[in-house]
Amino acid sequence: MFYNNIETDRLLLKNIDSGDSEFIFSQFSDVDINKYLFDAEPLTDISEADGVIEFYLKPEPRPQHRWIVIRKADGVKMGTCGFHCWSIEDSKVEIGYDLKKEFWGNGYMYEALKGIIEFAEYSMELKEINACIYTENHKSISLAEKLGFVLTGSKYEIFRGEKYLHSIYSLNFK
Repeated sequence: MFYNNIETDRLLLKNIDSGDSEFIFSQFSDVDINKYLFDAEPLTDISEADGVIEFYLKPEPRPQHRWIVIRKADGVKMGTCGFHCWSIEDSKVEIGYDLKKEFWGNGYMYEALKGIIEFAEYSMELKEINACIYTENHKSISLAEKLGFVLTGSKYEIFRGEKYLHSIYSLNFK
């Protein structure tokens, strides 16, 4: 298996699996989580969570992967993070992440992303990681900048017939 579980000081980043349906449904039906996601409608039925999981369990090598962010102290599942649109030819990938509101402001996602960025740098042979962030998602922008991402461009995402301006932040490896 290419994608491994990742451990940090306080967290276990566990590969998503079929046993995570209830959590994935809880996560992606959550109003706070979906506020800045402009790529899919919020989940309305637990069976939809199985489709999300299947997407991330396609045979390797695959251009996407997701980890469940778990607090080691008590085993609580707090969020997810991972990669999308991995272009092996261009050595680029896009990062994505989400965290339940009750865990915001504790450095958990910073710690999780440091773990997967390190994995990406050393295991995926990347030149660049990009984050496409809605311009009003100030917490996510602050997190990306704290991790060393820099603003490199912008684009509009169209969702439900509306245009939403997103900033592109990039982290380059030497």
